[in-house]
Amino acid sequence: MTDKLIDCRKNIDYIDEKILELLNVRAKFAIKIGKLKENADTVYVPSRETEVINKLIKTNKGPLTRQDIVAIYREIISTCRGLEQKLKVSYLGPQATFCYQAGLKLFGSGVKLIPAKRISDVIEEAEKQRVDFAVVPIENSNEGSVNTTLDELVDTNLKVVNEIVLRVSHCLLSKTKFENIRTIYSHPQALAQCSTWLHNNLPNAELFPVNSTAQAAQMASKNSKSAAISSETAANLYKLNVLAKSIEDSRDNWTRFFVLGNEFSGKTGKDKTSIILTINDRVGTLYNILSQFSNNKINLTKIESRPTKKKVWQYVFFVDFDGHIEDKKVKDTLEKIKDNCVFLKVLGSYPKGE
Repeated sequence: MTDKLIDCRKNIDYIDEKILELLNVRAKFAIKIGKLKENADTVYVPSRETEVINKLIKTNKGPLTRQDIVAIYREIISTCRGLEQKLKVSYLGPQATFCYQAGLKLFGSGVKLIPAKRISDVIEEAEKQRVDFAVVPIENSNEGSVNTTLDELVDTNLKVVNEIVLRVSHCLLSKTKFENIRTIYSHPQALAQCSTWLHNNLPNAELFPVNSTAQAAQMASKNSKSAAISSETAANLYKLNVLAKSIEDSRDNWTRFFVLGNEFSGKTGKDKTSIILTINDRVGTLYNILSQFSNNKINLTKIESRPTKKKVWQYVFFVDFDGHIEDKKVKDTLEKIKDNCVFLKVLGSYPKGE
């Protein structure tokens, strides 16, 4: 071992000691903050955490990348937050779903993730305050919106407090050899996202849609002639072999998740707002509504309709746009469109996911 290598390692050891010392100082301040706001409803403030991470990204001079900074400080913040209060977060289970991975990436390992069987159950856990927050899938870049989530958002009193966008990469998992596979389990969207690959490689296998990709892996672990389309995380958890990686038809495959809670998020300067509305049945009503956003130079990022299920041919519109509910031009726009709406509800304003 060279003297230069020994010196480098000594320097790293010294730096690690200083980092540990400063992390403990940070942790003490987190505990102090927890005591100062012990009557507050939650210790999770998305706008503050986003502000902290964005400030560090701006001052970062490398070689650590933006993604490195986010990953490192998510864990630091999560651990320090846990010293104030251990958050409980519901998600679409079982363990190892993409929803689970989204929750872990956003909240860090210092959170207690609680699985639920259906999206409605995930939301109900938060509504009944058995958990602090709920993580639900809202849309996929290839397959579109998760309609079950959209329908649930109409009636819930929970607010959208944050969003996270997660790259989705599917694997074929099994305990058997490729040629022995007769049945394939997965979530309907995952099956759709891998349809071309499945047609070309396993055209005779029977496809079974299930509630989640993790449930698919769980089922495949118990059936010797089956496989699952799921993640490498699920393969490790359920002791399955990865027979093929990245089998999604499009490599540009992302899923967006909402975090639901009881309070609106504060402004960060880079926010998004989601609303839902039903409109008066008059000529030009939708045009009048959309023109108000254009007039106030508010960028619409999404608009989608769903049947209300309460009246034939009546639709509810889901609209996402840049800006925060506290912005003057957003307030003015919503005030102007009210007269054209039978129903208008602000789902939430939250830091824009990347």
